Amino acid sequence: MAQFKFGKGGKEASNRLKERSAVGEDVYDVLLAQIMSLEIAPREKVSVDALARELGVSQTPIRAALIRLEADGLVIKRHNVGYTAAPLPSVKGFQEIYKMRSLLEPEAVRMATSRMTPEDMVALEKIQRKMTDLDAEGTLKGYSMFARLDAEFHEKIATIASNSLIANTLERLFTHVHLFRSRRNSAVTRDAIAEHEALLDAMRASEPEKAAEAMRVHVVNSERRIIPFLD
Repeated sequence: MAQFKFGKGGKEASNRLKERSAVGEDVYDVLLAQIMSLEIAPREKVSVDALARELGVSQTPIRAALIRLEADGLVIKRHNVGYTAAPLPSVKGFQEIYKMRSLLEPEAVRMATSRMTPEDMVALEKIQRKMTDLDAEGTLKGYSMFARLDAEFHEKIATIASNSLIANTLERLFTHVHLFRSRRNSAVTRDAIAEHEALLDAMRASEPEKAAEAMRVHVVNSERRIIPFLD
């Protein structure tokens, strides 16, 4: 296998790439926070030029962030129109997503509990700690990141379960959950953390059925916490 060595120019190029990557991530976080807070309203046209001026960056990271948000289902690109913020899902759509989650996620965590390694548990605990820290921070950007970490937590469990169909189905569902968290509610973060901890306790104890029940309760409670904000 070829071994690549950086000279002075290579190191500088590498540093520039890292800087560009950091800017792109920051831009994505800002736009995600604006969409979740409804600062960018549902169906509102998203101007690349205006955002570039507002954030003091070139159009390149703006477009890259919008492509990611389109993949997340949070913005829509139309020919000759450009990007617009996705509409808020209907209550019916919300309930259908959570119905599917309540069917799939208890089974996923049941399988994951039987198959996980110590390294898998460390990864889940790391995500949980990050969510706890963000909850204490209490900022809008922190809340948007909390939602992303929550999806990452659930996706990690599905991955540990080693069932690609369940994992892929849940990943598609989670891309839409962000829109249901359009207004910050401390109960959403505080209670989610407590429910995750109960779930982790069951997984640490190698109790698949108890973990499945903890997941079922968590999904049901999550639906109940969010649905009042959809009216």
